[in-house]
Amino acid sequence: MPIDESLAFLPLNIAVATVSDTRVAATDRSGDTLVERLLGAGHRLAARAIVPDEVPALVAQFNAWIDDAGVDVIISTGGTGVTGRDVTPEALDAVAEKLIPGFGELFRWLSFQSIGTSTIQSRACAGVARGTYIFCLPGSTGAVKDGWDGILAAQLDSRHRPCNFADLIPRLQER
Repeated sequence: MPIDESLAFLPLNIAVATVSDTRVAATDRSGDTLVERLLGAGHRLAARAIVPDEVPALVAQFNAWIDDAGVDVIISTGGTGVTGRDVTPEALDAVAEKLIPGFGELFRWLSFQSIGTSTIQSRACAGVARGTYIFCLPGSTGAVKDGWDGILAAQLDSRHRPCNFADLIPRLQER
């Protein structure tokens, strides 16, 4: 992934949601991994929460962060599987104005390199809601590493060329 070192890095404000009925701060390894990576890349942690696997709770958290001018990007971890309690994609659908199907497609391609055909169980997804990006990753630390290292680290870096998500933030609400 080409980074143009002649450009200044522009840090983004990123909120992290762990979607789980069972995790608490002390056991949130995937959330910790994500925070470690985004801070290590030079971004700012705008907020962090553990949200139960319930569409209304997740929609409320997404909407609160979408409406917060101090949040540029939301990244969730967890709730993207196929079981009855996995509802993160449904919550994204409730708030998103535009979906980014290529994110999930690329995530599953990258994940296939690590876990083979088990990646088909992932419903990783992304979208844009009222000028805020939302990326939904599976809840394992491996999935967080695949999603951050393989996609988000580059796409949220304003120096990445030929293009990146970061540069588009000012234009997300154009009409």
